[in-house]
Amino acid sequence: MARFRTWVGIALAGALSVSLAGCSSTGGKRAEDARKAASAEGRAAVNTPRWTFAMITHSGDGDTFWDIVQSGAEQAAVKDNINFLYSHDDEAQQQAQLVNAAIDKKVDGIIVTLAKPDAMKSALARAHKAGIPVITVNSGSEESKEFGALTHVGQDETIAGEAVGEELNGRGRKQAICVLHEQGNVGHEQRCDGVEKTFDGKVQRLYVNGTSMPDVQSAIEAKLQTDKSVDAVVTLGAPYADTAVKAKQGAGSKAEIDTFDLNAKVAAGLEDGTLGFAVDQQPYLQGYEAVDLLWLYKYNADVLGGGRPVLTGPQIITKDDAAALADYTKRGTR
Repeated sequence: MARFRTWVGIALAGALSVSLAGCSSTGGKRAEDARKAASAEGRAAVNTPRWTFAMITHSGDGDTFWDIVQSGAEQAAVKDNINFLYSHDDEAQQQAQLVNAAIDKKVDGIIVTLAKPDAMKSALARAHKAGIPVITVNSGSEESKEFGALTHVGQDETIAGEAVGEELNGRGRKQAICVLHEQGNVGHEQRCDGVEKTFDGKVQRLYVNGTSMPDVQSAIEAKLQTDKSVDAVVTLGAPYADTAVKAKQGAGSKAEIDTFDLNAKVAAGLEDGTLGFAVDQQPYLQGYEAVDLLWLYKYNADVLGGGRPVLTGPQIITKDDAAALADYTKRGTR
């Protein structure tokens, strides 16, 4: 597999498996073989209690990024003998209500995103008072510790944006559009902030209605038609990259289309040159590690990160890397 260029070191735990039975060297090998077989058949690899963990995200309907996060979380839940509950709502107040509903169910752990942290603060305070451990994931790294979470799993959005700015410099770009598809999402603003910090050229922010792809396309197309100096369009989510490509074609623009996040279409676009580069934050890892770390805390009072976020990105992915990732994106784990 190609060696991926990682802009920052990634601090993350491996996929930890723990055998709880004490035995001789021969018995240990047999137990390990049995554990691997059970895991392969979709059964738990441990004999800890069947705790219930709830993950509540700010995803809207049909967002493939969150399908990947959920896939990772479910796989770890199988291994860790966890009863896994997933819910989502892109309206902050509704997301907070889902967190409160999980608290009312007396779940054993909560995983939550903080895209709009102010709306989530009281719900997380209630979880803390109820003694329910919380791990934040994907967004809200700056608020995670303040809100009482054990740790945060994801990428630092400002650092990711800085990586994009550096990459644009290396490609000789001068005028970039940063397309924000969800107003009020602090992580999206941080990404554009990071781009502005390191990019030697000019960055313009374009706010679009991310719930309507036709609206997104028309907004980007109009911008490219009126400003021919734009030579780079940066979208903040994989589903919007293809829409930006269509807008570029409609406007007759020569701007390069780049994106945050990765999926099968993005990998194909990188390989055929339709897209310049992508920033991968490894959503499968975000889901997997969040569940695994909650399990470790419940089982062994372990907390990873030392008070700092556990980083899953960013990785800059280019045409050279796309072919090696194709199989993973098709199965929905990258």
